[in-house]
Amino acid sequence: MMTACNDGRRRVYESGDKGDSWTEALGTLSRVWGNKQGEGVKLVGSGFITATIDGVDNRSVMLVTLPVYAKEIGNKKGKLHLWLTDNTHIVDIGSISGEGDDVAASSLLYKSSTGGTGNKEENKEELIALYEKKKGGEENSLGMVSVSLTEQLERVKKVLATWQEVDKSVSQLCVSLLAQKGISTNTVCSADKITNGLVGFLSSNFSDNTWRDEYLGVDATVKS
Repeated sequence: MMTACNDGRRRVYESGDKGDSWTEALGTLSRVWGNKQGEGVKLVGSGFITATIDGVDNRSVMLVTLPVYAKEIGNKKGKLHLWLTDNTHIVDIGSISGEGDDVAASSLLYKSSTGGTGNKEENKEELIALYEKKKGGEENSLGMVSVSLTEQLERVKKVLATWQEVDKSVSQLCVSLLAQKGISTNTVCSADKITNGLVGFLSSNFSDNTWRDEYLGVDATVKS
């Protein structure tokens, strides 16, 4: 469960007893996202769904829609972005709202129907975003916009495939390092163990003073 709080942060809570009690999921997700730009910006509702994306991995992921605000002072319009997370890694898939739209609230819909026949009509996936758009001028009324996120869904699949490949690479690196020391690697270096809780991985992808995260998350900038 995600909640919007008075301090401008989004807190993530989890329950182990079917919702009778909730505790904050401290670690990688809670308080990562901000939801307002200064005191004058109102809180907005976000889309938040869990899904197992077909054809990629057995990994259950979360898709979230949240506004990203411009840095310019006085510009209070937020562009709606789609975010992907597996409760460890976080990737900004990109903007999904129309140019100039002032987004008030949003939700996500994901449908997957796999018939197993190879027929494209039967094996169909759909990801749709719905968001409220504030009308211009002094009007307080809202308009509803529906956006098909076909391209973004393909981007999600590519990111998931990248995560899977990096998990394998890290596991193989572990095997190589321990083998050099003559230590058994039978259980320690399995991909599900060595990468459990691994938020990012900085390796050889470095250029222009930027060390890029292999998991496509937050990069590191090197300053001399």
